[in-house]
Amino acid sequence: MRNITVKWLKQAEADLKAAKDSLEDENYEWSCFQSQQSGEKALKACLYEKGYTSIITHSLKELLKECSKLDASFNMLSRDARNLDMFYIPTRYPNGLAGNLAPTEFYEREDAEKCINSAESILNKVKTSLMS
Repeated sequence: MRNITVKWLKQAEADLKAAKDSLEDENYEWSCFQSQQSGEKALKACLYEKGYTSIITHSLKELLKECSKLDASFNMLSRDARNLDMFYIPTRYPNGLAGNLAPTEFYEREDAEKCINSAESILNKVKTSLMS
């Protein structure tokens, strides 16, 4: 495995751990964002391993599309990628949501758990792909 791949994969794993820690601390907005980051970094690890040199997007859906060109089985993660994409901006910015609630008031445990599950699915698929 290439060094750059290992670095991105390690960070994806660390972000997933942080998401779980934030869930336990009831920081649900951060858990959602950290899950998104984990999924993004896992998919980028996969692309770097396949020889990509510059990846300029934060959209998991777009990253997944690239991974699917290399391995069609990545398509099964489409729902997970779309789910996590919805948490990239609004979890961090008070003006990212409609209404008067700040992200810390808006997101709930169920949102964080769903994001963690999506990130785990993506990370596990990437690891499996990299080991084959």
